Amino acid sequence: MAGLTHFDPKGDAHMVDVSDKPVTSRVAVAEGCVKMLPETLEMITEGRAKKGDVLGVARLAGIMGAKKTAELIPLCHPLPITKVAVELTPDHSLPGVRIEATVKTTGQTGVEMEALTAVSAAALTLYDMVKAVEKSMVISDIRLKLKDGGKSGRYEAQ
Repeated sequence: MAGLTHFDPKGDAHMVDVSDKPVTSRVAVAEGCVKMLPETLEMITEGRAKKGDVLGVARLAGIMGAKKTAELIPLCHPLPITKVAVELTPDHSLPGVRIEATVKTTGQTGVEMEALTAVSAAALTLYDMVKAVEKSMVISDIRLKLKDGGKSGRYEAQ
């Protein structure tokens, strides 16, 4: 396992200097889900939520979350994001909604945190929009599914 780069020789947290790294195309895909009662999922898919289009608003929140990652995660670099796509897919076998976010950039550091933040923001927004109906929903399984580009190359979750 490589050394932790967010700590200086004294052990203090610091932002990593990426100025000498080459600019490369980078992509990251993250996923997660919100588990809920079948009735709650039905209300969402039928468009009966009192706050409106749950999936559409959660998708926008995910996109906004990716763009705000450097403001939320203390040691993340602000990046010129070139693409954010957030998909929310109802899944009756959970029951719940599966969330996948894809983030791209051309830069000196990766977009894993942006993809993970997009999934998290979408999940939290979905929860917020229907919590009046079900407070027992579970946000789970948020993880990095794929990352490509940069010195460390390609990673795909098993």
